[in-house]
Amino acid sequence: MMPDLGKYAGAVLSSYAVSIALIVILVASSVLRARKVRAELERIEERQRHGKR
Repeated sequence: MMPDLGKYAGAVLSSYAVSIALIVILVASSVLRARKVRAELERIEERQRHGKR
C-alpha cells in the first residue's frame, strides 16, 4: 500500500532508502564492535585467571 506522493515521490523514497541504509550500517557496526569488545574482555579475563594461579 503505497501512498500517492506525487512530484515528491523521488525525494521521499530516496530519503527512506538513505535512512534505512544508515540504520542498517549503524546496527551492523554496533554488532561488530560488541563482538570485538567481548572477545577482548574474554582475553583479558583469561590472562587474569592464569596470572592469579
